[in-house]
Amino acid sequence: AGGIAPLVALARDGTDGQQVHAAWALANLAINADNQVAIARAGGIAPLVALARGGSDGQKEEAAGALWNLAVNADNQVAIAKAGGIAPLVALARGGSDGQKEEAAGALYFLARYSGEENQAAIARAGGIAPLVALARGGTDGQKVFAARALWTLARIADIRVAIANAGWRF
Repeated sequence: AGGIAPLVALARDGTDGQQVHAAWALANLAINADNQVAIARAGGIAPLVALARGGSDGQKEEAAGALWNLAVNADNQVAIAKAGGIAPLVALARGGSDGQKEEAAGALYFLARYSGEENQAAIARAGGIAPLVALARGGTDGQKVFAARALWTLARIADIRVAIANAGWRF
């Protein structure tokens, strides 16, 4: 875990290139459950959300991937939402590059799947239904898989199920 704090610092304060590589490294480290906790404890969620929101194209994609992997952890799901991470992920799902869309759809799936109705409602409030329906219909294979999984999870709530149907998705 000794390398995590410097990577978080680079994600927050590094040059553009350093931020891309730091987010990429954090995404890879976050595949491990212990590292998911360590990254959050080191303050890694806020700079990743900031990169997903306002970084370069590469920073956005790598940060969304890191948030996806971090969102496997239940505590991180809450922390990502509290850090304002849902809106930039929805924005990437709506208008990002193909890679950004897939990473964002994966992150939204995990944020919706395990965190309960609060994050599910937040995704709907942030306008996440329409871009997920669009990806499930016409995205790449990976985008379709994770958008459909996110929609399946979001459809557990009756009001959101209606919104999904109104957006043109049929289960």
